Amino acid sequence: MASARADIAKRTAFALTLAVFAITWISPLWPLEQALHGSLAVVGLIWLVLHDRRWPMRSGDFIAICAFIAIHCIAARWLYSNVPYDAWCRAVFDWSPQQAFGWERNHFDRLIHLLYGLCFTAALAAHARQRWPGIGAGGAFTLAVLAIMASSLIYEWLEWAIALLLSPEQAEAYNGQQGDIWDAHMDMLLATLGALATWPWRARHIPGTAP
Repeated sequence: MASARADIAKRTAFALTLAVFAITWISPLWPLEQALHGSLAVVGLIWLVLHDRRWPMRSGDFIAICAFIAIHCIAARWLYSNVPYDAWCRAVFDWSPQQAFGWERNHFDRLIHLLYGLCFTAALAAHARQRWPGIGAGGAFTLAVLAIMASSLIYEWLEWAIALLLSPEQAEAYNGQQGDIWDAHMDMLLATLGALATWPWRARHIPGTAP
């Protein structure tokens, strides 16, 4: 019964993620750049299905990754740095985070990198214990954090390599540095902090196998 509920939860989360992906492609604002960013979502969804078939994931970890991919799809539509979150907050809550915190840049890209660490770490730690049952929760968590750090670095390298193939205007739109020369460093740091932040309440839920 619990397994059936977990499967339903996973399928629902996956279907909703596909729906968000489709909606974000309605009348795209920057088709080429969105396609480059959106390709990561496609790869992520394919990986998620294949991985879950071979190494069943806890439903909570699966849903967390789906949530990240869905939010990433929204970010990709607006190329991260153009997501109108401030306008949305002002329209819904009559409150401006840009004014409240004195922000001069769009920080949605920062949120994405933070969520990457938050949403993937538990699944990676659980997978480490699936592959190596003898490893402890602390060791599995350490490997998961290292995986987040390494993949964040590789992503920044790939982003830089792709930018070299684009025109200066397209590269700026794709990278979304917004004039910050330390953008890549901050992105990697936030992913790492997001991963580390999951330890206090997720350590006891890192299983050897999914239910």
